[in-house]
Amino acid sequence: MLDVLYEDNHLIAINKKAGDIVQGDKTGDTPLSDFVKAYIKKKYKKPGEVFLGTIHRLDRPTSGIVLYARTSKALSRMNEKFRNKGVKKTYWAVAENAPPNTSGTLESYLQKNQKKNKSYVTKNDVGKHAILEYKLLKKLDNFYHLEIKPKTGRHHQIRVQLANIGCKIKGDLKYGARRSNKDASIHLLAQKLEFIHPVKKEAISITAPAPKDSVWDACK
Repeated sequence: MLDVLYEDNHLIAINKKAGDIVQGDKTGDTPLSDFVKAYIKKKYKKPGEVFLGTIHRLDRPTSGIVLYARTSKALSRMNEKFRNKGVKKTYWAVAENAPPNTSGTLESYLQKNQKKNKSYVTKNDVGKHAILEYKLLKKLDNFYHLEIKPKTGRHHQIRVQLANIGCKIKGDLKYGARRSNKDASIHLLAQKLEFIHPVKKEAISITAPAPKDSVWDACK
C-alpha cells in the first residue's frame, strides 16, 4: 500500500519504506516507480503508458520522501531546482554517538567507489565537494537524534560525513555501525522537502512521519 504524502497533476510524493528501491537496478526487484505508475493508472483510469519521472533518489535502506514528476515539464523544472539548490532538504538521523558539537557544518570532499557502492572522504583534488549542517535534537537512552540539512547531494553523503566524525547512523553497517537493524533499514529519514511548485509557483512543504519503531518513537 503506497503512502502518498502529496499529489497533484504535476507531482507526487511518496513516503518510501526502507528496502524499497526508487528506480530499477541490477537486483531486478520491482522499483517504487512501478507501484506509483500502477497507482496513477488505476486512480485516474489512464489508458496506455503512464509518464513518471524520477527527480531524485534515496538509498535503499533509507526511508522518507521521494518526489516524482507526473509531467515532463515538471520533471525538467524540478531537476533544475535540485541542481541549483532550489529545494530545501531536511533529514533526521539516529546516531550511535554524540556529535562533537550540538550543531555545526561538515565540509569535505567525497569520492565514490563504484564497485563497492560506497563513498569515502578524500583530498579535494579528486573528490566532490560536500556540505551539510547538523543539529542535535535530542539525546535518547542509547542514541542521539540529529537533524541534517544537506547543502549538496553527493552519493551516501550524510552517511559518510556523519561516520567521519564518529556519528555512525544506527544500523548502517556499511559505514561502521555496531550492528544491523532487523529489517536491514538504517535510521535515516528524508523528513522534509520545501520548494516553489514548478508550475503553480506556490510554496510547497512536504513532511514524512518517521517509521514505527521504538527508537524513532523515542525521538518524538
